[in-house]
Amino acid sequence: MTAYAIAHLREATPHPEIAVYIERIGATFEPFGGRFLVHGTEHEVMEGSWPGHVVVIGFPGLAEARAWWESPAYREIAPLRSRHIQGDIILVPGVPEGYDPAVTAKAMREALPAD
Repeated sequence: MTAYAIAHLREATPHPEIAVYIERIGATFEPFGGRFLVHGTEHEVMEGSWPGHVVVIGFPGLAEARAWWESPAYREIAPLRSRHIQGDIILVPGVPEGYDPAVTAKAMREALPAD
């Protein structure tokens, strides 16, 4: 099942290390089957607020996403970003093929207390 590394990056302090990070990051996730799905694009806020930027990297599965995150190659360059950009990063699995949200809704209803 596909998995994603999602970053909500805020408050960047311009610095040459960020350019080095961007130049090198692709080589860190490619061995794990990762690829950029969202990077360097504008977003349109439809509800709430979302200051900053969003980055999404897709992986074949959660194991590959974790292996990338923990890899020596990525750990080596991560400080180039984290020293200059505040943000949040999560790894999250996608839904399986044929996912039906009605099944999730049914389980939620069944878990509600009886009236």
